[in-house]
Amino acid sequence: MYFLITGGCGFVGTNLVLSLLKKKINIIIIDNFSKPQSLLNYKFLKKKKNIIFFKKSIFDKKFIFKTIKKYKPNTIFHLAGQVAMSKSLINPLKDFYDNVVGTLFLLEAVRLFSKKTKIIYASSNKVYGDLSNFKIKKEKTRYTSFDCKNGFSENLSLNFKTPYGCSKGSADQYVLDYSRIFNINTTVFRHSTIYGDRQFFTYDQGWLGWFTTQAFKQYKFKKKIKFSISGNGKQVRDLLHVDDVVKLYILASKKFKNLNGEAFNIGGGHKNSLSIIELIHILENKFKINLNYYFKKERINDQKIFISNNSKIIKAIGWKPKISIEYGINKILYWIKDSKLYEKL
Repeated sequence: MYFLITGGCGFVGTNLVLSLLKKKINIIIIDNFSKPQSLLNYKFLKKKKNIIFFKKSIFDKKFIFKTIKKYKPNTIFHLAGQVAMSKSLINPLKDFYDNVVGTLFLLEAVRLFSKKTKIIYASSNKVYGDLSNFKIKKEKTRYTSFDCKNGFSENLSLNFKTPYGCSKGSADQYVLDYSRIFNINTTVFRHSTIYGDRQFFTYDQGWLGWFTTQAFKQYKFKKKIKFSISGNGKQVRDLLHVDDVVKLYILASKKFKNLNGEAFNIGGGHKNSLSIIELIHILENKFKINLNYYFKKERINDQKIFISNNSKIIKAIGWKPKISIEYGINKILYWIKDSKLYEKL
């Protein structure tokens, strides 16, 4: 029996691989190493047993068809894709191929050659657009919304904006439609912010880790580190540690019949929500420093607030996030120090 992970040398993929290996599961990883950070995870994972690596793109149709036909995986964790909204504005065509074409080839391969395979697709809260139709209130340190007092549910209307939103949303809908039309086993997880070990943060992706690294650099080197914040810093996201994500994916593969053909919002919920400014204050208090940041123009179509309502996934399979922000930040600081990311960012 094989479990296949697209983008398996990425941040979430690597953590998922490590957990599955403990269960002595045979794993197939497909990753084209388009991100330099994936090579670092590959060097770490290649020492492990029971992994088959393919350095390939998921929009290589011939390869995808051949691989699915040969291995007929029990479950596909589809994590590959272009994940930064800012990069989609620079190269929307690459964004389309990575997120839409590759997903469609994967779905077709399963439809033609392995109809019992389960596909769990990592989508995004960006499929809901900028949520500008909701009443947003500006508080001292964060945006709030009365409409969001219990978090945003899957009842939100889809509203694709930016090339990234269009590509992730299109793939999201293809995945669900293949369940409805072709009766294959698919489900969609619409993620909010994920953070944790093995994430190599950049300014475009992994904001909690990136800002935490800037704070640690100032603390360690005893000098001001100047960095920017897009917008006013009051944007809010709910944060989910990767350990909780991994538990969700493994549990989902076991209880898949409760998920088939459905989409689920996945996040840390209200108690694990933070604005950028609130994170800055936590870091300043933790390190007893004053951070040197400035504000610049907000990102196009950025959501001022997104907090996931996890009720649907809780009801379906009983999964809930366990790791608190406080514990999660301590864990990510250990990763930053252990990996010496502060020397590279």
